[in-house]
Amino acid sequence: MPNIRLPDGSSKSFPGPVTVAEIAQAIGPGLARAALAGKVNGKLVDTSYRVESDAELAIVTPKSPEGLDILRHSTSHLMAQAVQELFPGAQVTIGPVIENGFYYDFSYKRPFTPEDLAAIEKRMHEIAGKNLEVHRKVMSRDEAVAFFNSIGEKYKAEIIGAIPSNEPISLYGQGNWIDLCRGPHVPSTGKLKVFKLMRVAGAYWRGDSKNEMLQRIYGTAWADKKQLDEYLHRIEEAEKRDHRRIGKELDLFHLQEEAPGAVFWHPNGWIVYQTLIAYMRERNRGAGFQEVNAPELMDSSL
Repeated sequence: MPNIRLPDGSSKSFPGPVTVAEIAQAIGPGLARAALAGKVNGKLVDTSYRVESDAELAIVTPKSPEGLDILRHSTSHLMAQAVQELFPGAQVTIGPVIENGFYYDFSYKRPFTPEDLAAIEKRMHEIAGKNLEVHRKVMSRDEAVAFFNSIGEKYKAEIIGAIPSNEPISLYGQGNWIDLCRGPHVPSTGKLKVFKLMRVAGAYWRGDSKNEMLQRIYGTAWADKKQLDEYLHRIEEAEKRDHRRIGKELDLFHLQEEAPGAVFWHPNGWIVYQTLIAYMRERNRGAGFQEVNAPELMDSSL
């Protein structure tokens, strides 16, 4: 008879094992609709997770600190499913959550185009609209390697092959699509409503330039449309102030691959630079500071 302690200090008892989703429903239908996952004794779990003994539980919603990450991680899976449905033969590799969004790396025979991104985003909305149940399956390492090899996913098989043999492997699926993942994930694709694909970039497999160049699709996802619109507005404003664009437009500087990250100043830019240096020196002297100079290159131990 599990006794569930809630964040507000109250408790609820149940006659037997109970899922996180059932506990949320017992608390209230509104919370049940908002539930994305649970936090049982400090561990994030799916809403389908069964609590079999006394535990502390917090229901994770889009307003929870962890809620946005779960939305974004699940949206990355939504994107991967859309890509593989639209582009048979595309292989998925890794797809983590990052600041303000997510990405997924793909191996495909040709580069993705802006038109492809629009089609992928449209298919994502279609899959989300089907409200597919997200299900979790556990395999042994060798079973998982064999499974992914059988469906032609060599990258996933390589990732799993590096995991210790005694570690269980969790897979998450929605509809007929399935992928390697630790989770947790949203209970269904219908929870994923507010997202946008941003851009495509190149990325080497496992970050090694000796390996194949993959295609990385970046996206963003939010709890509501207002948050998405505010984020896109911030991006737009930042692009207006992008130093690389301004530097080119005002003929201030340029960059060259022979000196990555180093600036080649043009006359206009060097005037601005020297003016700023003179201004800062004057302010520092007025504040009583003394100027020193140290080498730009030092031993790596420093």
